Amino acid sequence: MSPTVIFFQRGWGVLLLAMTLLGGVLVTGCASSSGSGASGRTDLVTDSDESSDRKRARIRVELAMGYLEQGKTTIALDEVKLALAADPDFADAYSLRGLIYMRLNEFSLAQDSFMKALSIRPGNANILHNLGWLRCQQARYPEALADFSRALADPAYGERAKTYMAQGLCQIRAGQRREAEQSLLKSYELDAANPVTGYNLANLLYQNADFARAQFYIRRINNSDWANAESLWLGIKVENRMADRVALLQLASQLEKRFPQSREADAYRRGAFDE
Repeated sequence: MSPTVIFFQRGWGVLLLAMTLLGGVLVTGCASSSGSGASGRTDLVTDSDESSDRKRARIRVELAMGYLEQGKTTIALDEVKLALAADPDFADAYSLRGLIYMRLNEFSLAQDSFMKALSIRPGNANILHNLGWLRCQQARYPEALADFSRALADPAYGERAKTYMAQGLCQIRAGQRREAEQSLLKSYELDAANPVTGYNLANLLYQNADFARAQFYIRRINNSDWANAESLWLGIKVENRMADRVALLQLASQLEKRFPQSREADAYRRGAFDE
């Protein structure tokens, strides 16, 4: 059975996109040098420290993020252009522009945007995460994994669960199943509520014939509001392997009732448990 990685599950795509935007574009205050001399102190940048150009750009970026989350990609790109017209040195705007170009499958333009953002904010973990995600989609796995490692090496990085998840998904694609399991486990430890992490971890364990552990993770999703056709079908296959007929039929009933037209429901009716 070949490994499968789910990047945007039906019904979960908005969640994963929102996570990427939340961690990948910083539109609030960030630490910067206070200019206080040899003490090396840093102060939090507040509204009073922002120039009028930066404030206009930040507002445009916030609007662009909202449009992108709604799937209004062209409008989001227009807002980013206005942000950069107001402040050509705003790294957040370049990073968001990169995410928009990724959404448009303009990978070369996306990379240019992320590299420009890194030139303004060298070593920024959020930008490195986005660059790694881009390179993974291009099957440039060594470079992608190096970007994720650099992001995770930052002790101040606050979005580690997101990057461990992306690293794990990328490692599955690269055929590094053992490493992928460790990355997804780390992500799960930091954010057990993320259904994308939980699903892919359960799916990987299922493919590795580790059915008891797969059962633990997929049951948590299917007992939550995040259950969808894909998670229910994986749960059915796991319960089939665990010979738990009662649990299997309960999940099948949900699948037939809630997602009767899905390909997963069709696969269940055909008894295609190895698909």
